[in-house]
Amino acid sequence: MNFDLLYTMLNTESVSGGEIPLQKKVAAYMRETGFNVDTDKTGNVIAHINEKSAVKVLMSGHIDEIGFRVTYISENGMIHVNKAGFIRPELMQGKRVTVLGKKRITGVMGILLKDGNVRTDVALKDMYIDCGFTTDKQAAEWIRPGDFVTYTYAYDMLENNCIAGRGLDDKLGAFTVMQALMRAKELGAKVGVYAATTVGEETTMRGAYFAAARIKPTLAIAVDVIHSSDYPGSDVERFGKIDLGKGPVLVRSACSNEPTVRRMEDAAKKAGIAVQYEVAGGVTGTDSDKMHLSAEGIPMAVLSIPLRYMHSPSEVGCLTDVEESIELLAQFIASLDESFTADPFEA
Repeated sequence: MNFDLLYTMLNTESVSGGEIPLQKKVAAYMRETGFNVDTDKTGNVIAHINEKSAVKVLMSGHIDEIGFRVTYISENGMIHVNKAGFIRPELMQGKRVTVLGKKRITGVMGILLKDGNVRTDVALKDMYIDCGFTTDKQAAEWIRPGDFVTYTYAYDMLENNCIAGRGLDDKLGAFTVMQALMRAKELGAKVGVYAATTVGEETTMRGAYFAAARIKPTLAIAVDVIHSSDYPGSDVERFGKIDLGKGPVLVRSACSNEPTVRRMEDAAKKAGIAVQYEVAGGVTGTDSDKMHLSAEGIPMAVLSIPLRYMHSPSEVGCLTDVEESIELLAQFIASLDESFTADPFEA
């Protein structure tokens, strides 16, 4: 599989609220590949086929990543930030960052000392970015409140087809839904298929809500990442036994549409794809929660990609899991026709 699009996505910052530069690249790519593409005023990009079908499957992968936004500049030129998404302050000290101001500016997250030792009781409000400025006036020439900041990491390939990078959550999922649309078309999909790269999942989940409200699909599938449990100190009891490289993860939750989950299990079995499971007692923490609550209540499912070190500067995933997630989704969609129903009373 050609992962060039994924690498472009990982090299392009898309902090939650600042996704449009990347979304423009995604929209252009899908149009160049021959798909009809819609955008909306909240920032979503939706590629689609078979629009006249009565059965519509919406796949969602959020394009935004966690990061920071500038709040103010101190007199000595240090940059202070607030969070955009769930940030772990304990991972910030000493990390190199990029401030997306009037020009790209490199900085370093300061290291906090107490009695000459590095502090461990770190809070976001204590942190600052050192770009080398000496006054607030110098910094203000290039940076203003609201500018986005990301960790200065793109991606690196590891052994066994693993990949490390910033923003694998959820650019792996966004890439997956686009590729699954292409593969489903190759397989002769008969139903309507909509691949949405959504905005704002890490902060507001607005993108998924408006995409689902607009399309009113028969079924919505969120493709996101899930904590793996195959590294020291991981919480097996909480998330279940989930390993990198062992296949996509089907989510069973209070909101999951069981007829769809069973149909996806069948598609995986026929394709020879091993699946893993996550069990969520309530909401899933993904786009599916908002899609489910839009319109008149949309049946939903979640397909997850295993991930180590979520919401860190160097998340780790496996491209084999991505490939198998694409094939599973495509095979599932290709198995549907207009007789398909997600109604649990009829299925």
